Amino acid sequence: MDVLLVEDEDSIAEPLAEGLRNEGFNVARVATGADALAAPSGDIVLLDLRLPDTDGFSVCRKLRERTDVPIIIVSARGEEVDRVIGLELGADDYIVKPFGLREVIARIHAVARRTGSRQRSGAKMIVAGPVAIDVPAHRVLVDGRELHLTGKEFELLVVLARDAGTVVDRERILREVWNTTRYGSSKTIDVHVAALRRKLGDPALIETVRGIGLRMVA
Repeated sequence: MDVLLVEDEDSIAEPLAEGLRNEGFNVARVATGADALAAPSGDIVLLDLRLPDTDGFSVCRKLRERTDVPIIIVSARGEEVDRVIGLELGADDYIVKPFGLREVIARIHAVARRTGSRQRSGAKMIVAGPVAIDVPAHRVLVDGRELHLTGKEFELLVVLARDAGTVVDRERILREVWNTTRYGSSKTIDVHVAALRRKLGDPALIETVRGIGLRMVA
């Protein structure tokens, strides 16, 4: 697996890169946001937020605009608001420093399984009301109009649309979309649902069932 490591601190980047290489990963390391955007993204990106030339959030957003490569943010910024922003911008996971090599490798494998399976699982075409989702092509149409969604927005929509008409609880959403139930607060889900509703153009397409979860129109 090819890993792009975006980290400017040698004391962190060098042992992490060496540890990953010892586990069989091919690691390319860059130290700036500009180099990260210019380099091949490989199979997965490990992205620090505090870069010398730009904010890692900006790098995350720009990467997500042009590729579906899995992105794991690795940062000392562990506040909930930073996690929410990172996930909102399309990151697939968020690791807080300090961390262990085993944790990073486990997260890489988990994200790779989840993002790799999203095009293999379930129906290739999902239709829910006016929404049509071409899963392998990663395209969403609403009444023939194509939407541009982030990776997380797309995964969330697929989870809801696949069981349209039934309530999907929040724990399942966190588990299937973010591969965790640890983010606790519903803010992460709510931020993505709000963005989805705006892009779908009709808030009624996704209903909130208080105290339980979300339901998409059948």
